[in-house]
Amino acid sequence: MTLLTRRSLFALLLGFAVLWFGTLEYRRLINPDEGRYAEIPREMVASGDWTTPRLNDIKYFYKPPLQYWATAAAYTVFGEHHWTARLWPALTGFAGIVLTGIAAARLFSPVAGLMAAFVLASSVLWNVIGHANTLDMGVSFFLAAAIFALCLAERDGAGVAESRRWRDGAWVLLALAVLSKGLIGLVLPAATVVAYVLWQRDWGFLLRIRPLRGLLILLAITAPWFVAVSLDNPEFAHFFFIHEHFERFLTKTHGRYQPMWYFIPILLVGMIPWLGVLFQGAWRGLRAEPAQRFQPARFLLTWIVVVFGFFSVSSSKLASYILPIFPALAALIGAYLAARADSASLKWQGVPAIALGLAACVLALFAPRFANAEVGPELYAAYQPWLYAAAASLLAGGIAAFVLGARRQGLAAMFCLALGGHLFGQLFLLGHDQVGRVNSAHDAALAIRDVLPPGVPFFSANTYDQSLQFYLRRTTTMVAYRDEMSFGIAQEPHKFIPDMAGFEAAWQAAPAAWALMSPSTWREMQAKGLPMQEIFRDSRRVIVRKP
Repeated sequence: MTLLTRRSLFALLLGFAVLWFGTLEYRRLINPDEGRYAEIPREMVASGDWTTPRLNDIKYFYKPPLQYWATAAAYTVFGEHHWTARLWPALTGFAGIVLTGIAAARLFSPVAGLMAAFVLASSVLWNVIGHANTLDMGVSFFLAAAIFALCLAERDGAGVAESRRWRDGAWVLLALAVLSKGLIGLVLPAATVVAYVLWQRDWGFLLRIRPLRGLLILLAITAPWFVAVSLDNPEFAHFFFIHEHFERFLTKTHGRYQPMWYFIPILLVGMIPWLGVLFQGAWRGLRAEPAQRFQPARFLLTWIVVVFGFFSVSSSKLASYILPIFPALAALIGAYLAARADSASLKWQGVPAIALGLAACVLALFAPRFANAEVGPELYAAYQPWLYAAAASLLAGGIAAFVLGARRQGLAAMFCLALGGHLFGQLFLLGHDQVGRVNSAHDAALAIRDVLPPGVPFFSANTYDQSLQFYLRRTTTMVAYRDEMSFGIAQEPHKFIPDMAGFEAAWQAAPAAWALMSPSTWREMQAKGLPMQEIFRDSRRVIVRKP
């Protein structure tokens, strides 16, 4: 098989970068995560306090600050936009693809590196989360990068100085993972190392990673913020370490309990269009290389099993929690595909994509049937062309992969399959803006922002719209609604109105005021005769002002 020249590889990478980053501005920010993680760094910039994270001016200690800092820096340099709000997940997602390709090339073969990059770039879950403003892509990148760094440090043939650099780099990456999402940045890799040592009986591995030196590196990077935020907020340590880690894992306190098999369908959907080779790639990790001391494929498989098992038994589950296994899985799939790159058998990898593309076309026909009182059939009808285009991309990629694979052009076949899969995920996500507008305060905020007087009280009455504050470029006073901000409200109760009676009194006393509420709350206020004038309405929210 003829590999790409450096010039061709650079052109391919440049074209993919345009495709990857070029869509970040298009969609509205969707509640809750995108609005929340756009607003916290906005408030950091506005207040100048980059130590204590706040959401709607309420202390918010659920996660560490690395992504907040990165986004706040993007706002400072480039301004507050959709693309700057999503820039950090996009950057780390893109870097994860490049790193996976480089690591797989060094661990297995150059062809495996290209194949692994193709797989990760087009996997639906990696593609979608890389274009959404959540914290999961950042921590997934740093965790996967640390795992690859350990593999590169341990691989046979690595020099002493090179191994030392990779190991130190792994500890730096683990520290950044901790600053991204907490202690899982250390717990999951540590469990993987122990499991691999027990499997391979490679007891020296525990000493070769130099745990004492590594922990000193990790503490030097992470401790300054943890100490600073604890000094400013004595209540932080108990909430962050006990509530957000042990209670989240062991109890159903966050209301995200799902059955143990929850991540199996997530993995299957998330790996589209590579379902035809998913299990073969994982099986590749079981095979030992007798001539090698260190077994990188087995180490990557151990990582996959540990992370998947950890979150499967956890009492708190979200679909994106297993994202850190995708780079390792892509590397194993890449190694499997590379071994068959000159074989006509690769044509069969296009068949699942063909079947799924046809199924997606059929499902798109029924999109308007998902309409409800909040998301009307006209919005789903506007979504349909995007769904058809996404299905057609997947179908075309599968057909091209089948034809080229039959001609023993394995690299070209897998590239076409990857391109079809990537476009499938992108078009599905971009089109979602048609129905997602209901779940965003974008239109409501833009309708009032230019006429909203500065400094006038603005209440969020018995509701909270995560993206409203970002689009209004100001905070609101919360009324009755607590939810995830209960802890922060308990620390600063003077910033909160605990019930609707208090809101009514504050409304009557204010010479001018605005408020956000649900349609049902609006009807209650009308029935009570409060002086309110409707300014904006959609299916989920009403904005009023005092005449």
